[in-house]
Amino acid sequence: MDKASFLTKAIRDKRLAIGGHVFLTDPSISEAMASFGYDFIWIDGEHGPFDKEKLLAHIVATNAGGAAALVRVPANDPALIKPVLEMGPDGIIVPMVCTAEEAKKAISACRYPPAGIRGFGPRRANRYGTMPIAEYLAGADTSFLKIVQIEHVDAVRNLSEILAVDGLDAVIIGPNDLSASIGKLGYLGDPEVVALYDEIVATCKREGKPCGVSIGPGDKQFIREWIERGVDFISCGDDISFLALGAAQTLGFIRDCRRQR
Repeated sequence: MDKASFLTKAIRDKRLAIGGHVFLTDPSISEAMASFGYDFIWIDGEHGPFDKEKLLAHIVATNAGGAAALVRVPANDPALIKPVLEMGPDGIIVPMVCTAEEAKKAISACRYPPAGIRGFGPRRANRYGTMPIAEYLAGADTSFLKIVQIEHVDAVRNLSEILAVDGLDAVIIGPNDLSASIGKLGYLGDPEVVALYDEIVATCKREGKPCGVSIGPGDKQFIREWIERGVDFISCGDDISFLALGAAQTLGFIRDCRRQR
């Protein structure tokens, strides 16, 4: 809670903000990831098996570990967005936004009337009722980041209009689904896919809107390319991948030793 301003400042100061993804449901994983030094933790409510209770526990654990808590909701649906906002996350990520109208729908679900359609019922978001309503409402719109995910070629075509939507704080690129949208799923280094990356980042810089990317930890050159491309924040690596990488490294070393004895 209250870590959105820290993340915003990091982006504004051109200090690459670094995040990691969490898919497993034990909230101590988010606390541990945050404690390792990530600026933010991406709690994946789209692909992870989280219910509302687990999402809340992960948000609390992430903040306890010292990081900002960003939640990706399953879809651009006000009914799915509203209960997450009441949990007081530091940011919300809406997947597969392809048009300005879809972006307006997402942002409207995050804002109280008259700017939006969000229903009133904060819980953790207003410190369980201990924050005066006037104080809460004065900062509600800036207390968390509103981020949409650019992961389809149609979104690239409509990007300038999406970025112009009032209340949108940032966009984040999803390379896998973006590559899939042009029939090249998994070919993340294909020239046509790379051209889309470059177009997105260039458009965001021209329009003055922060741009991030969500990628895995395995390819250091791919990570380097994104940093050199000039993204403002990067979510790199996840609990499952780190387990796999650590296990592969340890098992590989032991098996090499076994062959040598």
